[in-house]
Amino acid sequence: MEKPRIVSTEEYRQARDELLTAEKEATRRLDAIAARRRRLPMVRFGEYAFDTPDGPRTLVDLFEGRDQLVVYQFMDNGPDHYCPGCTAFTDNIPPTALPRLAEKGVSWTNVSNMPLAQIEKYKAERGWSIPFVSSRGTAFAEDCDAGGGFMLTVFLRDGDEVYRTYNTTQRGVDRLLFSNNILDVTAYGRQEDWEDSPAGWPQKPTYG
Repeated sequence: MEKPRIVSTEEYRQARDELLTAEKEATRRLDAIAARRRRLPMVRFGEYAFDTPDGPRTLVDLFEGRDQLVVYQFMDNGPDHYCPGCTAFTDNIPPTALPRLAEKGVSWTNVSNMPLAQIEKYKAERGWSIPFVSSRGTAFAEDCDAGGGFMLTVFLRDGDEVYRTYNTTQRGVDRLLFSNNILDVTAYGRQEDWEDSPAGWPQKPTYG
């Protein structure tokens, strides 16, 4: 396995300072994008009846009285088949983060078109305690533009009216994964074959 070349401390510091300049530029760019995100318009969403362990609940109910709601749409791959990416993403959500979000007026819920019984079974197997409800039989996934895929959607509540303020998928969701963010600062990165890495670096297919 190849390794980074060995240099003097001075040469390392020079190279690191050059990269730091690029990192700061990227941070400022991300801050500017976040500012644009906060200025997005919003669109009204209708009512849906979600199947939950506590009985039917509406989209407004999922806010738990707070002003904002983040929903992760977990893919439905059929009976006893579970999306590895959605599983990894849900594994990544620390239960301690939800109270901190709540302090900022934000609730979190996983939603899937899987039947509730299948969700509850998988939750127990994975040891998940986060809110996870079923949208089966509703148009929620389609209205979120998730279709049969996965999606992160953010909602704002004004009384009993609900509006979508943001949604993202693919790499927009990927950037929220703790492990991937840590791997991105290591010498070998994620070790996946799509990455631009030096020759000889360990790489394999993402889900290989």
